[in-house]
Amino acid sequence: MATLDLSFAAALVAIRRDIHAHPELAFAETRTADLVARELTSYGLQVHRGLARTGVVGVLRKGSSQRAIGLRADMDALPLQEKNDCPHRSRHEGRMHACGHDGHTAMLLGAARYLAAHRDELDFDGIVYFIFQPAEESEGGAAVMIADGLFDQFPMDAVFGLHNWPGIPVGEMAVMPGPVMAGTCAFEISVRGHGCHAAMPQEGVDTLVASSQLVLALQTVVARNVHPCESAVVSVTQIHAGEAWNIIPDDAILRGTIRSFKVETQELVERAVERLCNGIASAFGAQISVRFDHRYPPTVNSVGETEVCRRVARELLGPGKIREDELPSMGAEDFAYMLRERPGCYVWLGNGPGTGGCTLHNPHYDFNDEILPIGVSYWVRLVATTLRGEAATVRC
Repeated sequence: MATLDLSFAAALVAIRRDIHAHPELAFAETRTADLVARELTSYGLQVHRGLARTGVVGVLRKGSSQRAIGLRADMDALPLQEKNDCPHRSRHEGRMHACGHDGHTAMLLGAARYLAAHRDELDFDGIVYFIFQPAEESEGGAAVMIADGLFDQFPMDAVFGLHNWPGIPVGEMAVMPGPVMAGTCAFEISVRGHGCHAAMPQEGVDTLVASSQLVLALQTVVARNVHPCESAVVSVTQIHAGEAWNIIPDDAILRGTIRSFKVETQELVERAVERLCNGIASAFGAQISVRFDHRYPPTVNSVGETEVCRRVARELLGPGKIREDELPSMGAEDFAYMLRERPGCYVWLGNGPGTGGCTLHNPHYDFNDEILPIGVSYWVRLVATTLRGEAATVRC
């Protein structure tokens, strides 16, 4: 493995653990943004703040070329109670970095520091934008940064993202073209019947029976509507109805999520859900309506940029360490919005086996500090390669 020899590796670990100990939720990453801006300024980079409220963009220029790329890291934490006992565990009840955004932020800071300190030794010509994005978890901070003028203020030819991935061994990466993360859509189904005494069900319209039939019927949407070679998920995650054991309630609410890799598949699933709602409403004499809340689009890597990232990863990690045909994830990622605006690639960096609950969005998760130098080295090589236009030799 040809990772860089980072003289500041211990400082990078300290930054990561400091961010982990002070998690901040979507659009409230004030302390984290202050830390990021302070670090970037100390490296001699131009620093811009205010996009999506707490977003930070650092700018590094070398040479005269106007070719530019963006490197993105997310900063926000999750509303989750941490169950780790490590010294850097969350100091805030009900908040924790359970997805590794603390590590993503630290790696990108490390890349900015190395590139700023060694720019004269590296053979590249152009502009690097270091994008520190708020609110990836459910709130679409990437879309807000774009709406606030990210690509207008910082014109770039391509944009790149990285996520740690438990289950992939340390020293390996997954780099795939095409869909890599699913699009996500929340749905809410309202079922209105006619409440009555539970002992006299003939006098009412049972919302719970209708809702139960609907939950079961929704399991056929993918199995009997989506082509077997395509992928989609429909999951009901909430049912809310009733307050007493002897009353059939007037109303019930069902909520859940739809995941797919293609817009046309999403539309097909929505129409099938609507048909089922209408059919079950007619069969049971209820009134059923459905509302769709489109969240993130699919994350789709462009072919050319993916090949560049594969080449960089192979040079860094060695042969046999790059997973080129890993199955995409049904998880969602708002980096998708950036990839709709610019070509680019989103890769998975192995975080280790994920044992003991160390999986994403788990209260026992902790980012693996062992992979910090790998992430920094990947970003540095990617800059040197992309802005030079050919494979680069990075001098350590």
